[in-house]
Amino acid sequence: MPDQLRPDFLGCYGASFAGTPNIDRLASQGKLFERAVSPSPICIPARASLLTGHNAFSTGVLTNHLWLRPDHDDCGMPTLASLLNEAGYHTEAIGKMHFIPWDHNEGFSHRYIAEDKRHIYIQDDYAEYLAEHGFRKCAGPEEPGYETNLMASFSQIPLEHQIDVWIGNQATKFLKNFSGDPPFFLFVAFAGPHDPYNPPQEVVNSMEYLDLPAAIPATAESEVFRPSFISSHKNGSAQVDFTVFPEAAKAKIRRHYVCLIRIIDEQVGKILQVLNQQNNSRETVILFTSDHGDFLGDFDMVGKELFHQPSIRIPLIASGASLECSRSKALVSLTDLFSTIMQIAGIKSVLQDSVPLPLTVADVMTRTGILGATGSGVMWLTTLGWKLAYYKNGSATLHDIMNDPQEQHNRFSDPVCAEIRDELDRQMMAKMLQSVTEGHLDKSYPYMTMSPEHPGHYPNWKRPYPADGWSGRFGGINGWSKAGKPV
Repeated sequence: MPDQLRPDFLGCYGASFAGTPNIDRLASQGKLFERAVSPSPICIPARASLLTGHNAFSTGVLTNHLWLRPDHDDCGMPTLASLLNEAGYHTEAIGKMHFIPWDHNEGFSHRYIAEDKRHIYIQDDYAEYLAEHGFRKCAGPEEPGYETNLMASFSQIPLEHQIDVWIGNQATKFLKNFSGDPPFFLFVAFAGPHDPYNPPQEVVNSMEYLDLPAAIPATAESEVFRPSFISSHKNGSAQVDFTVFPEAAKAKIRRHYVCLIRIIDEQVGKILQVLNQQNNSRETVILFTSDHGDFLGDFDMVGKELFHQPSIRIPLIASGASLECSRSKALVSLTDLFSTIMQIAGIKSVLQDSVPLPLTVADVMTRTGILGATGSGVMWLTTLGWKLAYYKNGSATLHDIMNDPQEQHNRFSDPVCAEIRDELDRQMMAKMLQSVTEGHLDKSYPYMTMSPEHPGHYPNWKRPYPADGWSGRFGGINGWSKAGKPV
């Protein structure tokens, strides 16, 4: 799972300029999902939903300033790593996870940690590695070209010591050395191509004349978000002023982005090579995805968070084992990986806002829509391609993605689309209410009205908390099940 990777910058998704042979080979040997989206296109909310199978309304993680509550397992919201561990898997996490605290395991048996490129003060395994080789993590403004090129800078760390090369090396070492009897689950999370867009100079030089597609033009509705975008990047961790964003800067950012992707593609190739060389009875399924996309100059912005296509679209490929080569037009969500992994491992779990991916050749439409949420707004995306979004700044959008893929025409106030807008609004509200209720099941208590013997009818009864509302378990000495029977 790379960080902030758009699918339209991969060869298998139609990018002739990409130069991603290893990721493309992975797609040619499995199933590629053309309509995969990240419902909460921000690093930490997306990862919380992936880990638990719950959408952001249920997890409560809507921004990068929030994380899962420490007792989420007791509340009935375990991570996929915890469930796999219980089923006898060894679970290994390598790279950027964005857990809070950063060294928490969240159910994984073991981690090799290399956190976000902007978190230069975290003393993780990669920081120790760099120190051993005479280097250190650098902030973006320390790198040549950072301010003048609007984050398209040049890393001063040699290619062989780059963070994604280190992550790839740790993954191949694990695969070569793991000889235990249990099955394993390996989560490889690359730090790139997230900004700063900072490949080494030598990689950029090799693609000096790369011809890239132009950015999507801004619209009247997208311009509403420009002031907050400029402010957050000028005053936040980026420390860059995007008040003026020329086309030349957009082109440079995109070229550096491609360079970072190619570094990741090489690591994917190394991992696949090790897997192919292993002579054992393991049947390995490989899943390739990202947490969200990146504007890369589209609509005069970079980054993510909003519900435009460059921000929410993600690559999603399932390969290996006995999966047949095919392409799917089913609408699928990043959260669907949770139930897919549970299904592959043979683990029964409550599906939450997670539907197993249709991994057979048949294109099965299992969703009617996807609910998205961040601290900036909410979204409802339907299988027919209509996307409704409301933002806290008062903006509202309705786009027909099938016929207007670049989102140049906001149909929210179009009388012709009033009936469609109202129906999407109704569907969104129903899903929101369901998700918010599910996100508070830790506060549940055993229903007692029809159970005369229930201790809650007598003084000094203590309500068990937290309640595992998803499985129906209620803890504590005086705990009772949903059926009113003592546990």
